[in-house]
Amino acid sequence: MRPGAKVLGIGGVDVRNVGAPPTQPNPSDSSILRLTCPPQFDNLKAAADRCVKELGGIDFVIAGAAGNFIAPIAGLSPNAFKAVMDIDTIGTFNTVKATIPYLVESAARNPNPNPSGQTGGRFLSVSATFHYTGMPLQSHVSAAKAAIDSLMGSVSLEYGPYGVTANTVVPGAIAGTEGMERLASSELTAADYAKGVPIGRWGTVRDVADATVFVFSDAGNYVTGTNLVVDGAGWRRQGAVGVGIDSHMTYPNFLLTGEISKNLKDGRGSKSKL
Repeated sequence: MRPGAKVLGIGGVDVRNVGAPPTQPNPSDSSILRLTCPPQFDNLKAAADRCVKELGGIDFVIAGAAGNFIAPIAGLSPNAFKAVMDIDTIGTFNTVKATIPYLVESAARNPNPNPSGQTGGRFLSVSATFHYTGMPLQSHVSAAKAAIDSLMGSVSLEYGPYGVTANTVVPGAIAGTEGMERLASSELTAADYAKGVPIGRWGTVRDVADATVFVFSDAGNYVTGTNLVVDGAGWRRQGAVGVGIDSHMTYPNFLLTGEISKNLKDGRGSKSKL
């Protein structure tokens, strides 16, 4: 943390809460607005406005709110499907709406390219690769993330003339994250999962952080409207070691028998009824 840096700690940003978020200022970094809770527009707008009021502007936005669980379509209720769409897709749209005027202002302050190397006016969404090939037990997330990719394409076209860039960063299996604990069977070892990744390992948080720094830096000045996949080429062998299944389960047998791993952090999925 650099001397004099400041961060605003904004909690209570939840789709179920239509009020303004509580205020909890803490010391840390400048004008990056990170939204890690499920967003709702009133909350997001209040968070963005407060960030600008207290820090002077917003230069970078990361829309990373997400919801996921293992479930076949037969065991997925309309409400559960809608919940993921609300958090991932609608939440990303709301984040765009709440912050894009400030990103336009930032882009005006930081021309692309900038002789000083300073950048601004950059929007980044967190996506996934499941919809590239299709993935059993992940229809809800596949649909939500495909919509996010499309939305970022539209943002890049409509706000590119203002100097704003919009991209997605697309992590694969990242070790030590909440997401993989909920999707990956604890029965399988890291070596088992690494067999499904051409580069031979799961990713690290640092791998995703470096990709983010790239698109926010002047090295990413000409990168917009694209999906930056950070997964060791794992999506090209997607399903080699699937999500929500154990080592003895093979496609399509686990679907036909309605079997889902019981070795998940939160196994809310219901049996398939093909």
